[in-house]
Amino acid sequence: MNVKHQFPLLQKYGDTLAYMDNAATTQKPQVVIDAMVNYYENTNANIHRSPHRLGADATAAYEGARETVRSFIHAKKVEEIVFTKGATEAVNLVVQSYVAQHIRAGDNVVISIMEHHANFVPWQILCEERNASLRIIPINEAGELDVSTLDDLLDERTKILAISHISNTLGTINPIKKIIKTAHKKNIPVLIDGAQSIAHRVVNVQDLDCDFFVFSGHKIFAPTGIGVLYAKENYLKNMRPYQYGGDMILSVTVNKTTFNRIPYRFEAGTPPIAEAIGLAKALDFVHSLGRENIKAYTSELLHYATEKLTQIEGLRIIGQAQDKTSILSFTLADIHPHDIATLLDQQGIAIRAGHHCTQPLMEHYGIAGTARASFTIYNTKAEIDKLAAALKEVIKMFA
Repeated sequence: MNVKHQFPLLQKYGDTLAYMDNAATTQKPQVVIDAMVNYYENTNANIHRSPHRLGADATAAYEGARETVRSFIHAKKVEEIVFTKGATEAVNLVVQSYVAQHIRAGDNVVISIMEHHANFVPWQILCEERNASLRIIPINEAGELDVSTLDDLLDERTKILAISHISNTLGTINPIKKIIKTAHKKNIPVLIDGAQSIAHRVVNVQDLDCDFFVFSGHKIFAPTGIGVLYAKENYLKNMRPYQYGGDMILSVTVNKTTFNRIPYRFEAGTPPIAEAIGLAKALDFVHSLGRENIKAYTSELLHYATEKLTQIEGLRIIGQAQDKTSILSFTLADIHPHDIATLLDQQGIAIRAGHHCTQPLMEHYGIAGTARASFTIYNTKAEIDKLAAALKEVIKMFA
């Protein structure tokens, strides 16, 4: 896709940089940067309670961003959209405001072995605190979930199933619609971690029928420090606030505090106003490109990169699911992933190295970590050629 010129950082470095760390964070287009600068230069004010014109304009922009998110993920109501710092905070909000109020000793939570630590550790800690059990959906060697185990893992004491839409390490696209239907047959709510899928797939939360969906802005060309929790209205209305303070209240007396209506009761304090405006502009940017076009282009890059990298002797791709997105994790002979990433950086190629916040998954494969290249709309086949050539040079150096 011919969009690289719209990203000022990529324009600055030109052909000297091949940025392939998009599963960690994406670069920001000029329209997003301009929208945030415009807010600070022309509108900067606090929202909701300010009686002046600037406050009204800032409130309109912030609430307009909420409507943009609602439309982008096809939520039924704007009240179902809660702004958070990111997907991590959104998961923790559900842990503390919903599940923690219902889980007891002997109950269980179901997740998968491929979860990011953000969707693993909070559930693990909660289960430890409540003497509940954490049940794990296994995977096969290709990195695909063994959904046949769900009948045994899910029961009347399962309080929630929390699962990633797409693995940040393997690129595996999980059959979440099927998983959600299976859980709902047993009246079990489902949380979907959409941090990786939001930029690569059309997300329709009503069609999926998920109960919770979380994502971070910075993985879809938006700023850091902004994310979203979608939750069905009936859940939000019965959840306790996660944090307490300004704007999440209706009234406070010496003896009693009354909470604000949803979604505001979950947005304590001054929110990330400029970041929400930036998120809305990023979603508009993605919409203008067409998500099906993005899917087709990144799928083409994945296919091309897989062909190129599998020709390199000693390279092993970790995660070869039938259905996956443009993420390639790999090991290279016995060379440490950090050494690979360091040497590639010297050639102007930015990739990730390590366990990618999925240590249980690494343990499953019997490795300490991988190198990971992840592609998006501004990557090119020429950059993939550069990556393949650089990896061959790495092998020569260590030989």
